[in-house]
Amino acid sequence: YSSFIDDLRVYVRGGTGGMGYPNLGGEGGRGGDVWFVARERATLKSIKEKYPQKRFVAGTGGNSSVKALKGEKGKDCEVHVPTGISVLDDEGKQIGELNAAGERFLAARGGLGGSLATNFLPCKGQRRTVHLDLKLIADVGLVGFPNAGKSSLLSKMSHAKPEIANYAFTTIQPELGKIMYADYKQISVADLPGLIEGAHANKGMGHKFLKHVERTKQLLLVVDISGFQLSIKTQFRTAFETILLLTKELELYKEELVTKPALLAINKMDLPCAKDNLDKLMTQLQNPHDFLHLLEEEMIPANTVEFREVIPVSTYTGEGIEELKTCIRKSIDEEAEQANEEYRKKKLLLLQTWK
Repeated sequence: YSSFIDDLRVYVRGGTGGMGYPNLGGEGGRGGDVWFVARERATLKSIKEKYPQKRFVAGTGGNSSVKALKGEKGKDCEVHVPTGISVLDDEGKQIGELNAAGERFLAARGGLGGSLATNFLPCKGQRRTVHLDLKLIADVGLVGFPNAGKSSLLSKMSHAKPEIANYAFTTIQPELGKIMYADYKQISVADLPGLIEGAHANKGMGHKFLKHVERTKQLLLVVDISGFQLSIKTQFRTAFETILLLTKELELYKEELVTKPALLAINKMDLPCAKDNLDKLMTQLQNPHDFLHLLEEEMIPANTVEFREVIPVSTYTGEGIEELKTCIRKSIDEEAEQANEEYRKKKLLLLQTWK
């Protein structure tokens, strides 16, 4: 996981202002500013590699002189950061965010140049330590326990080429893929590494992974129809119990995650007994409260997720993959239409109040 960085602590300092010229009333130039600028292909790893000291200092303002009474502004320092960045101060308070390419955030302001107001002495620039916290932005986030087949599903649906193997923690870093449709519509999908029971309490890689779920518009829960067992020391969970446990982990980390629009992909339908297991699961999903007694009380979520669609798939045979892609498209389009409708209503309401 160390090869993927989603949190970086950096030092930023605005440039010092230039000296004033008391005899002629000349003003020194203002110090340069430090800016974070969102770029498509930037990564926190590349920042760390390029600037191992993790220090960003803007240029000093020009001094006032006989030739130029108004000193030049110091050179700005621009740091290219990935989209989906939250900027936090040293106490963990969010002071800004960059969600789209081209967005800018002023990290440290340059100091004023020397002038009559400052007795012609320059001021130092703002200085502070900030955290760059990355949360992947995607339309759909794949959520599931290890070995549910999320990586295989992502590779079948999109052009992503995640590493796939048969062991507990296959994916050790978030993987982004894009589903391409015939009309050139693209939907981004993030494979968020396998949760385990207790992830909300930061077990395994808990918070590192769960925080990426926050920025996805919708969830796609991926569940193995034959159930799940992390190791011989842990309890075996049926597909229904797995869904409830995933819901519980999301809910304990941040309650509003459970209210996101969600789809459910039932994977490994090529396995023997899959059809019987699916019939049983569908009965349980239709009346979940009748089956909650199967789980220990502390593992039962306060709210069950309402799935827009339940799609049986097999990444091995390709069964259900096209249907799943269609359902994802439909769900995303419906959500966008709903958001547009709400925006139109707000605008109309504003127009009416202005009259």
